[in-house]
Amino acid sequence: MDVSLIVSNILNPPVLAFFMGMLAVFVKSDLEIPPPIPKLFSLYLLFAIGFKGGVELVKSGISQEVILSLLAAVFMACIVPVYTFFILKIKLDVYNAAAIASTYGSISAVTFITASSFLTQLGIPFDGYMVAALALMESPAIIIGLILVNVFTANEGKREFVWSEVLREAFLNSSVFLLIGSLVMGLLTGEHGWVVLKPFTQDMFYGVLTFFLLDMGLLAAQRIKDLQKTGVFLILFAILIPIVNAAIALAIAKIIGMPQGDTLLFAVLCASASYIAVPAAMRLTVPEANPSLYVSTALAVTFPFNIIVGIPLYLYGINIFWS
Repeated sequence: MDVSLIVSNILNPPVLAFFMGMLAVFVKSDLEIPPPIPKLFSLYLLFAIGFKGGVELVKSGISQEVILSLLAAVFMACIVPVYTFFILKIKLDVYNAAAIASTYGSISAVTFITASSFLTQLGIPFDGYMVAALALMESPAIIIGLILVNVFTANEGKREFVWSEVLREAFLNSSVFLLIGSLVMGLLTGEHGWVVLKPFTQDMFYGVLTFFLLDMGLLAAQRIKDLQKTGVFLILFAILIPIVNAAIALAIAKIIGMPQGDTLLFAVLCASASYIAVPAAMRLTVPEANPSLYVSTALAVTFPFNIIVGIPLYLYGINIFWS
């Protein structure tokens, strides 16, 4: 693999800010970011990426390539929780296996945004419709995870799920709602809307992303101690499964003819794991699962792996297969 890709990714200011946040925890600095600010930054990033995606979708239109790509995204969001569940069930009970499988079947919007930044830095074009794929991939894994719990605990007595609440959490949680809403805004306003909001949605974007990843570095380092509870099996799972998922994504992208930039974003979506939306849903619907397992593996292992090594690794694979 070309080491320069990793170096280029690491020397990206947002990624360096992530390292700085982790270092602050390791050296016991009192650096902290007040809780309301990271939430605001998260909402801003989702709005900015969704709005830009809508504007770009106006330019590209709804083509066969777009439809196939979105179908591929939904397919991966549904199939990843299934096979990861059976892998996890080798060592874990049904509840924890389903919760972690749902986490890895869903996506990390911040990893997606970091990959977009990486592509922009390298001058590799990508299409805005991938934001629609991002929105579509967040919810199905939650539903699949709950179906798996229902099927494999049927002999233990009926579990009471309030499906209306489950569906509401899956499809109307803040991140999905804001992504879809800002995407529609971009579609309706097009280039005019982009010009009006450009100082907000573009000029501020990388500064906010840098500060947000600083906070993510703080959180990831604080979660590392929870890895003692996960054991070697889950740590290896959290590193190897993203690579497997990305490899499957690359194969699908090659078959349907995705361009390189879109393929990287698709691979990153498939390789990432949710540490916000799915954990919130799992706490509500599968209280038997241990949050320290599915949150720490996604946030303290998979997220750093993807933004440091995974993104350039997946691009290296794309360069080989697309050359």
